[in-house]
Amino acid sequence: MSISVKTNQPALIALQNLNKTNDQMTETQNRINTGLKISAAKDNASIYAIAQKQRASISALGAVTDSLNRATSIADVASAAGQSISDLLNTMRQKVVAAMDPSIDTTSRTLLNNDYKSLLRQVSSIVNNAEFDGANILNGSLASSLRFIADADASSFVTLGAQNMSLGGGIITMAATSSINTVTNATNVLTLLDASITNVNSALANIGAQANQITAHNKFVAKLVDALTVGVGNLVDADMASESARLQALQVQQQLGAQALSIANQAPQVILQLFK
Repeated sequence: MSISVKTNQPALIALQNLNKTNDQMTETQNRINTGLKISAAKDNASIYAIAQKQRASISALGAVTDSLNRATSIADVASAAGQSISDLLNTMRQKVVAAMDPSIDTTSRTLLNNDYKSLLRQVSSIVNNAEFDGANILNGSLASSLRFIADADASSFVTLGAQNMSLGGGIITMAATSSINTVTNATNVLTLLDASITNVNSALANIGAQANQITAHNKFVAKLVDALTVGVGNLVDADMASESARLQALQVQQQLGAQALSIANQAPQVILQLFK
């Protein structure tokens, strides 16, 4: 190999190797800093695209969880209200049966009738206040069931059916103006009341069944989010132990490369000896 002062091939090779080592160190340090072996499309275009798609799904499932949590809250409020209504109807039946006694005097019958009407007003108040976030499935304001998104594409839904417990409706058949001021009226009300108690309990069972379905699906969505998150991690997360070992090795290579470049740069000085 000829010796030249214009072209120092060993120095060029040493510089190339040192630059390569520096690039590898930059890559390794970036992985350690971010915790990701693929943090940008340039690292691995196809894997990055897959990971980003899964991240979008995870983000969308967050909206699904919010929707299902809202459904759970609406169902819980309706269930609590329905249970209170069921208790009131049972109390109301006691008043109605007492009013069917032909031996009681007018004053007692009036008191029983007032209690009955007070209970009716409480039922109406509970129905109208069984609302969460603007949704009330008990007051007859809904023309159809409420639907809540069940997947990341918003293409499937879980439903929460309306249960109209308004007075004089299909579930509670006594009208708000009904009265037990006579034995005949009390007898007629008892028939309606017994049917209403059965209807309310059936409606509560429906709400409970739908709430269980919503809760089960919410748990599935949470597990799905966890699985997708782990899957993305498997694709893009860096092995920190491996990267730490690699960084130490590259630091040694960098120091050796710098020394090799220094030695190569000193080689042309040999030429000076030829001219002494």
